[in-house]
Amino acid sequence: MLLLLGWEYATSWFYPQPAKPVAEQQVADKLGSAADTTTPEEPKPAKRTREGGLQDAADIAAEQLDLAADLASPARVPIAAPSLTGSINLTGAAIDDLTLNDFRQTVAKDSGPVRLFSPAGTPAQYFAQFGWVAGEGGDSAALPGADTRWQVEGERLTPDSPVTLHWANGQGQTFSIRFEIDRDYLVTATQTVANTGSTPFVARPFALVNRTDKTASTDTWNVHSGPIGAFDGSVDFGNNYKDVLKKGTVSPGGRADWIGFTDIYWLSALVPQDGATPSTDFRSLGNRLYRADLIYQPVTVPAGKQATRTTRLFAGAKESAVLDKYEGQGIANFGLAIDWGWFRWFERPIFLLLDKLFGLTGNFGVAIILLTVIIRGIMFPVAQKQFASMAGMRAIQPKLKALQERYKEDRPKLQQETMALYKQEGVNPLAGCLPILIQIPIFFALYKTLILTIEMRHQPFALWIKDLSAPDPLHILNLFGMLPFDPPSFLAIGPLALLLGVTMFFQFRLNPVAMDPVQQQMFAVMPWVMMFVMAPFAAGLLIYWIISNVLTIAQQQFLYSRHPQLKEQAAKDKADMAKKHAAKKDSGR
Repeated sequence: MLLLLGWEYATSWFYPQPAKPVAEQQVADKLGSAADTTTPEEPKPAKRTREGGLQDAADIAAEQLDLAADLASPARVPIAAPSLTGSINLTGAAIDDLTLNDFRQTVAKDSGPVRLFSPAGTPAQYFAQFGWVAGEGGDSAALPGADTRWQVEGERLTPDSPVTLHWANGQGQTFSIRFEIDRDYLVTATQTVANTGSTPFVARPFALVNRTDKTASTDTWNVHSGPIGAFDGSVDFGNNYKDVLKKGTVSPGGRADWIGFTDIYWLSALVPQDGATPSTDFRSLGNRLYRADLIYQPVTVPAGKQATRTTRLFAGAKESAVLDKYEGQGIANFGLAIDWGWFRWFERPIFLLLDKLFGLTGNFGVAIILLTVIIRGIMFPVAQKQFASMAGMRAIQPKLKALQERYKEDRPKLQQETMALYKQEGVNPLAGCLPILIQIPIFFALYKTLILTIEMRHQPFALWIKDLSAPDPLHILNLFGMLPFDPPSFLAIGPLALLLGVTMFFQFRLNPVAMDPVQQQMFAVMPWVMMFVMAPFAAGLLIYWIISNVLTIAQQQFLYSRHPQLKEQAAKDKADMAKKHAAKKDSGR
């Protein structure tokens, strides 16, 4: 834990971020003054949830009013695509209105679609913008700015109909931005400056994403939410909003493959033109606002010529198949925008299998149950070896005790003779640990799959389970919602957590009795401890564990029938333990 938690500080100590060149910093500062009009102030503590979105009631009310006013402006070009709906703001050439057609805000069927982008100045401010800043010696007055009103060619942006924005500075330069959109979440912005003047013109195309952290999802040690990007072929999850706030500007090293912001389920990312080496950074703007900048190198446009830069914007849901498709189209490591972590080589197959089972059954709860059956089936031969090893260990207990008595003063000799006995009897004392060791990565992979993948979001199972990626909504202490209060999180025990504790209790009851009294106490308490520990976890994870416990109980009963000596020994051990407890109780009296 010290290594994991201290890694960020160790890397920042031994590998400090390179200082941004003065010229680059000045350009970024000019961009900030042109694209942001907020007043910096000390941020309030962030209140976030796994889903993200505004949490303050006043902010939610203000957002509705602001959206109604801003989106009523005629200076907008509609966006109508299968996955995205929204508009482009002709003032500033900003994409600041996007909703996701395929995802609802809550599990309620009448809840509206998820809103990703909102205009500047609204409580949920989140937008992308494209433009130009002056190169060295350039005239910034000759460039379009945040208040520039663009002319539009085209009625609305669809997969079949691009739109182009135009603006002329009256000094011989005409600027245009052509927007195209695909059927998923990718917008392509082609920025062109045509120079009809008599002298060369120098400018730097830029693209940015500007957002508030008020709508950010929870950032935890195992699921990243915040600034993200791929640089020199590897995805960087190392920075969060606090880092950017503390440093003011964070400049990732290496060439940017893409840069932006991620939530658990949503992503905005800028993808530079192939072969370009733009300057990129994350900046804190104050007032809980942050920005990801992508600024191209200066472009010199000779008289009578034009220059073009193309930037792609991803703004949408982190659907694994969609991200992989874009990665196949040349966006490096885009599938890794989902924070699979170190064990993605194992988590991805679990996800793909679960998704395939869902496609066959149409119910993710049923798919999880089938996944559990498949896993237990694969592990059945291992369990057989485990029980055979347990039976062998029980059979040689008298010989082990004899060795312990004979060599109790000679530990090295005892170890040598014990290993020789294991070899002679064909017994492996570690065989009983193998099923647990195999289960741990499977359990963790399913855990990550349930909390990470949007394919699991809002997926119902049956009865009261409406979202398998969320905790059990019913709580025993408030009589399943009949009493008007919500128990504290550590007491929010639902039916699934109770079933988990009960099935684990019966599973442990079938195990051979541990000889160590401390182990006996641990096994007696563990089911109920795990009941409290697992209660806040995703309902789908609890269903997996409950079904696994039930199958393990059935499997143990079957294997006991195959190894009657082990069952008889277990019964004898329990009887002996009961006698010892009774004798100890009598002696205490």
